[in-house]
Amino acid sequence: MQKEIMAKIKIRYVSDQIEKLTYIDGKSDWIDLRAAEDVVLKAGEFKLISLGVCMQLPEGYEAHIVPRSSTFKNFGVLQANHMGVVDCSYCGNNDIWRFPALAMRDTEIHVGDRICQFRIMENQPKIVFEEVDNLEGADRGGFGSTGIV
Repeated sequence: MQKEIMAKIKIRYVSDQIEKLTYIDGKSDWIDLRAAEDVVLKAGEFKLISLGVCMQLPEGYEAHIVPRSSTFKNFGVLQANHMGVVDCSYCGNNDIWRFPALAMRDTEIHVGDRICQFRIMENQPKIVFEEVDNLEGADRGGFGSTGIV
């Protein structure tokens, strides 16, 4: 079954030093994002690293930004918010996408280094919460109860 093609997304590159966005080697529907600035961090330091792009996402869509699987190994940084969500209202010329990096060791990141990836997702549908006294499902033992293998 073929996926529906989304409307075009307007993108503004604020750096001419990074590659234009493309799918990851044609193997995934995630798209790599690159550092648009050189960054030197000492262990424990935090920096919002420019990703060199602004986008105008279609109404009803959002971007999910996560680290690449090699980001920590290669650079020793964690994404401080674990997953970034860019909604369609973040769409101005100065709404530059950034990667909130927390350095766990001294590191250098250079312009063009692939540090994170994103995908476009449709917004969650509207939901209504129905308050009840009891749930019908079987208890699994609570959060973190699956044990150690």
